Amino acid sequence: MSVLTAAVLLAFGLTRVLNAPQHEVALGLAGLDLSFTFNLNILIVLLAAGLTASGMDWLLQTHPSIQQGETREHWLLPTLTVLVIGIALYSLPPTPVWWLGFGLGAAILLVVFLAEFVVVDPADSRYPVATTILTVLAFVIFLILAVALKASASRLILVAPALFLGASLAALRTLHLRLSERWELAWAVGIGIIAAQLGAALHYLPLTPVRFGLGLLGPVYALTILAVSLANGASFRRAVPESAVMLILLWSLGIWFQ
Repeated sequence: MSVLTAAVLLAFGLTRVLNAPQHEVALGLAGLDLSFTFNLNILIVLLAAGLTASGMDWLLQTHPSIQQGETREHWLLPTLTVLVIGIALYSLPPTPVWWLGFGLGAAILLVVFLAEFVVVDPADSRYPVATTILTVLAFVIFLILAVALKASASRLILVAPALFLGASLAALRTLHLRLSERWELAWAVGIGIIAAQLGAALHYLPLTPVRFGLGLLGPVYALTILAVSLANGASFRRAVPESAVMLILLWSLGIWFQ
């Protein structure tokens, strides 16, 4: 685990010291001319995400309770975490704030690795705590993603797919953990689509990055809770109040933040 964490952090550190030239990539789609800025740092972040997926597979092979083909579900959140931390660090200016983000990202990444290792075995006494930690971190990571995308002033054509992917993976991992390892792809994709649509609606409004992130986190979290309740057999009438309370709470928090 220390080797995997060190390798990923080394990749993040390289993006800080490398002064890679920018390359403009132009694409034509349905009569529209789309241009993207690409450099070596973005490639390093993508390679770090791939390293994380393969590294988690290698790490989980040492777990005594792992079964053949059960490692894939444990790639989702660590890979998403590396991508989001990479995007966040890429958007931060080269100031002491970058090093603060680097340290927080390292802590989050290590906790995700540890928790994913624990939840392999449901009989582990630490399983309930690890499940709670992964659930919280899944939505914290989505919040960081939304805030970073807004802060970087990225184009909508990049923001919408990123929000869809982040919300879908966060919801999918949470549903899988909370529903006794059942896969609820339809719910996860639906939540991702709603997040992308709301992100598109809020993209051009004069919102601060934190308000933008909380405005998206509220529906994503509320819908995930609703999906868990309904999948566990609760009636719609009983499932809605808890989701509505969390939605109102997160939106109220977003109004309070400047």
